[in-house]
Amino acid sequence: MILELHLLQSFPVSNLNRDDLGQPKSATFGGVPRARISSQSLKRAARDEFTEYGLQKTNLGSRTKRLVIGTAEELGKRGCDTEIAPAIATAALGQLGFKVEKAQRTQYLMFVGHHAIELLADFCEENWDPIAEAVEKAKASKKKDSDEPVKIAKVKPEKEVAAAAKRIFDATRSADIALFGRMIADNSDFNVNAASQVAHAISTHAVATEFDYYTAVDDLKKDDEPGADMIGTIDFNTACYYRYVNLDLTQLRKNLLGDEELVAQAAKAWLGAFIETTPTGKQTTTAARTMPETLLGTVRNRGAWNLANAFLRPVTGTDLLGTSTQRMFEHFEKLRGFYGDSALRTVAGAALSCGTDPLPAEDTVTGIDELSTRLLTTALETA
Repeated sequence: MILELHLLQSFPVSNLNRDDLGQPKSATFGGVPRARISSQSLKRAARDEFTEYGLQKTNLGSRTKRLVIGTAEELGKRGCDTEIAPAIATAALGQLGFKVEKAQRTQYLMFVGHHAIELLADFCEENWDPIAEAVEKAKASKKKDSDEPVKIAKVKPEKEVAAAAKRIFDATRSADIALFGRMIADNSDFNVNAASQVAHAISTHAVATEFDYYTAVDDLKKDDEPGADMIGTIDFNTACYYRYVNLDLTQLRKNLLGDEELVAQAAKAWLGAFIETTPTGKQTTTAARTMPETLLGTVRNRGAWNLANAFLRPVTGTDLLGTSTQRMFEHFEKLRGFYGDSALRTVAGAALSCGTDPLPAEDTVTGIDELSTRLLTTALETA
């Protein structure tokens, strides 16, 4: 069972998601440059607001390289020797099959559950003496001035280590890992297939990046001293974006081991967050706090339709949002007519900036609560 969400959202002057040069991200689509917001940026914005939409912190994970630092701090709180705690935590991760670099960081960001650091600290405490002894032996045998990390032999049987790793890196209570998935290069057994797919948002029309030239004056400078004390530019654009996300309820249920209450909470938070949150890039200087003005949600038992091709030919004219709305709904109805709608279980949409309702009356909703209720009720009951 798949829940889909299509949104049209127009932003005034903004730089919500920038590239390595500080410019708003872009893409070429339909032969013309478009404004773009990366899927990673959209997912991060949603994740940061999940607690506002009903999920508890204990059901959310963290993406971090700082497992060693966090575990050492936790061990310190428990009264363990803080001088050797980082070495113990580093060695413990090595026992579990993960490499730690010299700056006490893992090689890559690891998406772990809420209790991972506490559980890793438990493992360190339970095996403190043999790990500490192994660390000292490894240090003694290490060549002088060598940059190679200290390697120690296994201090527990392989099966016990595997069981501990499974417990520490368990993700079956982490809704965000269940939604967006996880890949761990060192051990594919801990990989989680994402239940949600998130497309890069692109503008429905051609966009050219512009820049704001600014100057700043020192408040304490004397009046007779002319000139600015700071000069610079900030890149920006203005665009109407098409956004698309979907959620596979079957995969979500599998990732959360069939916990119906947590599945419902995760689906509700996913829907609310993706509708109402946006990336925070340059918001302090632009305040581009708009809401989607065209919404279309579907629940289907197979397939998925990204409607971006409605804008393959870029929208032109002065009513970009209105024309984009008509294009999107017309494209949806064409696909529906050609491929059939036997897979569709419900359709719900609204267009705030369109003079006429572009959908049949039975598919049109009058508020966000009605939209959410119709989609979630159908998706969860059918799934």
